[in-house]
Amino acid sequence: MRFRRAAALLLAALFLLLNTGQAQATGYRYWSFWDRDGESWTYATQGPATARPSDGDVQGFRFSVSEDSQDSAQPRGTADFDVICARTPAQDGRKRVALVIDFGTAADAPAGETPPQRRTACARVAPDATTAEALAAVAKPLRYDTNALLCAISGYPRKGCGEQVSGEKQESTASNGSGAQKETSAGENGGGPSVGLVAGAAAVAVLAAAAVWQSRRRRHD
Repeated sequence: MRFRRAAALLLAALFLLLNTGQAQATGYRYWSFWDRDGESWTYATQGPATARPSDGDVQGFRFSVSEDSQDSAQPRGTADFDVICARTPAQDGRKRVALVIDFGTAADAPAGETPPQRRTACARVAPDATTAEALAAVAKPLRYDTNALLCAISGYPRKGCGEQVSGEKQESTASNGSGAQKETSAGENGGGPSVGLVAGAAAVAVLAAAAVWQSRRRRHD
């Protein structure tokens, strides 16, 4: 009888463990903002309304479902300033900012919407212009919420802004779109198993040991 109880508890713990991974899949659908650093993207430390890029900078936007900044999908494709701004000559008293606008995948799109094709643009703006002003010069209409969160670029998506999305995590948000896995640091939230998963595994181990002990005791009784 005790063995059966331990076995039942073990199965219950396994059920909770399997469902812990599903609970971690909750994320948010939004536009993430990126800076180009050499050959790689880094998540921007400022919002587009306060960031002031320099002449020759490359910045990117990616629409996706993400749990947090470590989980966000990066803009895909080529991001070379000389290529993007090749047809926009330099001009005195103006700066040029190369922008990569990645509307994401169908898996990340809100219901009933289809993401436009990824595009690039070269914004030629005033020297003190923010990224938001550079984006407005080449990708209208933009839409913001009451907290100045960027909700839509070139009218996409038509509605919604940073809404929570539940369900199985989309594959597109786990990579940068080129097949390479997103880089995370070990020990951080995105770099290893979640606390819930570790705790669940520990519970399974304890219950398994209890089941073995009960079985041995039963044989000796």
